[in-house]
Amino acid sequence: MRVVNIHHAKTHLSRLLREVAAGEPFVIARAGKPVARVVPMEHDSVRKSRIGFLKGHDVRVPDDFDRMAAKEIEAMFYGEE
Repeated sequence: MRVVNIHHAKTHLSRLLREVAAGEPFVIARAGKPVARVVPMEHDSVRKSRIGFLKGHDVRVPDDFDRMAAKEIEAMFYGEE
């Protein structure tokens, strides 16, 4: 596995990450001593989308949701009347 010093890693991070994504991991070293290993993410470890995470729950939005606390908010911006 290739060893890269910190300065080189900071300077060429985009290129190094493209190489990692292509399956070429590397080690970042400080003063010649390994500090971190950079490897591609496994697809299972990537967080899945949260769309629909409340499906099946009884969630209701009140009809006046967009007007809730309107007077208090106006007072914060314009001061008390």
